[in-house]
Amino acid sequence: MDTDDPLSAARAAVVWPVALDPTGVDGPTRGAARGSRWRRSSHGLYVPATVEADQPEQRIVEAAAILPEIGGVTGWAGLRWAGGVWFDGRGPQGQPRDVDLATCYEDVRTRPGKRVCQERLPPSELVDHDGVRMTLPVRSLLFVLRRAPDLRTAVIAADMAAYSDLVSLDEAWEYALAHPGWTGVPQARRALLLAAENSWSPRETALRLVWTQDAGLGAPLCNSPVFDLEGRLIGVPDMVDPESGLLGEYDGVVHFVGPQRAHDLGRLDRFRDHGLEPVVVVSDDMADRDRVVRRLLAGHERARRRPASERRWTTEPPPWWTPTDTVSLRRSLAATVARRLLAHRERAA
Repeated sequence: MDTDDPLSAARAAVVWPVALDPTGVDGPTRGAARGSRWRRSSHGLYVPATVEADQPEQRIVEAAAILPEIGGVTGWAGLRWAGGVWFDGRGPQGQPRDVDLATCYEDVRTRPGKRVCQERLPPSELVDHDGVRMTLPVRSLLFVLRRAPDLRTAVIAADMAAYSDLVSLDEAWEYALAHPGWTGVPQARRALLLAAENSWSPRETALRLVWTQDAGLGAPLCNSPVFDLEGRLIGVPDMVDPESGLLGEYDGVVHFVGPQRAHDLGRLDRFRDHGLEPVVVVSDDMADRDRVVRRLLAGHERARRRPASERRWTTEPPPWWTPTDTVSLRRSLAATVARRLLAHRERAA
């Protein structure tokens, strides 16, 4: 088990479907399969009835069990199995998404909970990971971007693939440019133009898109540390405009529980004391996009009006700071260093 991979335990806990076995040793007998102790996962394959069918990893292996010789799990499921923690296989209302299977030929049928996509699939784009054959993460991501219901959903997917260091934006661009004729590639390219490699949650990305696409403000720095003029860390806001000092902060439920709230309020005070202008957005705010736009623009105007003498901050890191804002930089870290430097991302999200 890979202790550096937060999803390795979930993958290790899956139960693989088995075929009928007349002896009842390696699978249920035909009679047992008709009883209450077994659940049919697909034609001719079964898992014990006690196995939870709604867990992402379990859904993935049950779908992978019907793959043909040339085929692999792709889309959100491929990214999840590769370690993408934000790809939970659920839609905006919590409904389960189908597990997408990439194949070359019409040699497997779409079944409930599983969707087959027949496109050119060279064997070089398939890889075995912890027992599941899947498409390369870059192909899995482009599948998601091409078929996303809208541009913002696609941008969030690109950001979250980068969050888990599965695919860099350069890698995604190279793959998109190599497949110009595929359905949905124009949307994928538009999404990559708006994507960032250092967003820490889907909600942060959603707020950033309101900032840039609705409020019309310039692209902020994502989770970029802000220092005082002596090189001491003030904090790491979700997003910062390095010109005006406007900050955008998305506070999820975790920010209102226990001592976290007091910590957050003190953090906001430190930002203001150094001449920064934070705008905090919560979940309910995002239902009224126009209201968020008005608050961001008002905050931007306040930040611009601050006299230069109050600007006691900088986004220029001191020599002692180790940057981790790109996929390439994070991949270059030793495992122990990565655990130490990146642990705060999970706490913040």
